[in-house]
Amino acid sequence: MTPPSPSEQTALVDSAVRRSVKRLIPFLLLMYVIAFLDRSNVGFAKEELEVSIGLSAAAYAFGAGLFFVGYAVFEVPSNLIMHRVGARWWMARIMVTWGVVATAFMFVQGEFMFYVLRFLLGVCEAGFFPGVLLYLTYWFPESRRAFATGLFQMGLPLANIVGGPLSGGLLELDGFGGLAGYQWLFMVEGLVAVVVGVIALFVLTDRPETARWMPAEEKAALAARLAEDDAARGETGGHLGWGKALLNPRVLYFALVCLCIQAAVYGLTFFLPTQVSAITGREVGFQVGLLTSIPWVCALVTIAVVPRFADRHRRHREVGAALLVLSGAGIAVSAVAQNALVAMLALCVAAVGFVTCQPLFWTLPTRYLSGAALAAGFGLINGLGNLGGFVAPNIRVWAEETFDSTTAGLFVLGGIAVLGAVLLLATKLMATAPQDEAAPVAATR
Repeated sequence: MTPPSPSEQTALVDSAVRRSVKRLIPFLLLMYVIAFLDRSNVGFAKEELEVSIGLSAAAYAFGAGLFFVGYAVFEVPSNLIMHRVGARWWMARIMVTWGVVATAFMFVQGEFMFYVLRFLLGVCEAGFFPGVLLYLTYWFPESRRAFATGLFQMGLPLANIVGGPLSGGLLELDGFGGLAGYQWLFMVEGLVAVVVGVIALFVLTDRPETARWMPAEEKAALAARLAEDDAARGETGGHLGWGKALLNPRVLYFALVCLCIQAAVYGLTFFLPTQVSAITGREVGFQVGLLTSIPWVCALVTIAVVPRFADRHRRHREVGAALLVLSGAGIAVSAVAQNALVAMLALCVAAVGFVTCQPLFWTLPTRYLSGAALAAGFGLINGLGNLGGFVAPNIRVWAEETFDSTTAGLFVLGGIAVLGAVLLLATKLMATAPQDEAAPVAATR
């Protein structure tokens, strides 16, 4: 049989990518929406928890951040297990267990139980996000990865578009069936994760080689293209053993950039409902939920467009850095704006920046790592980076109390976003860095 010409090979790869997008991305997107809802819905329950169980502002901030401690500790082992056993079973396990813990929040009685459940939620969800990023490297060539990652990360704005009205509406069921509003919130959104986790067993496929829904010639073409990408990473020091990848300065540097991005994300997300409530003078509920969805609608539009532009022009770091600067400016302006419309516009700019920069950022580590090293690297970068979700609410409360100002925390968070932009631009220096001493070590696949 005559092998396909280069143009035919490209056409087969393009067809395989389109087929993979249609089959996998919608379900991965649904999983991400649910994951983000279950980790951030405490922002809507904050005021009810203060009244019902006496949760203080400091205790809320500490507990909200504890999720990311459990997440960071178990991130790398979770990703390595997924690399070994496959995404199908491991993603299903992650979703079912986090759904059970998320549902258990309806029984929270005090600060200690709140802390324990937030930590356990992080433990159970650990590995989901970097696991999906690793999973996408099995299916999408580097030239299309920012596009695929951007489609997946549309889950962040979608979760907030859907989650705002949904969470606010569930709170308004307060008293129905003898349950408080926050109990309805945690029960419904937690059980959805359990159901979707079971369905994942029937939808996900571990790798293209086992995809019965993809023609053989497309499988071969896609495998060849992915092998070319893997070989190219080897030329830039990408084949590190997973253990050495955890100590690689590039990996740790990427983790620091990720921490700055996540600090901006969660410093705003955990407080957005109460911030919009203060701007509009309305109580947190369905209407405030609708208003909180506006910044995420704006982010949804840009994340559908900007990654394609960055892929086409190979300007991932430059565009990502510009978006982080915009995010920092938006966060700062939202702190001082006296006009409600200006404040909402600033929040829209902030959301656009920190949401849209993320798929661009995640294309960069794949240029230096592969195989088990990439699994470990993604896990460490995301695990340490997501500690920004622990730092952000606590540093915001600290700044507000230290400077006796409700705006100080937002100024600090805006500054962290700008710092992230500077660090992201500086990754350009890695392109001409000398080979790592550990580069010859082969990663197992």
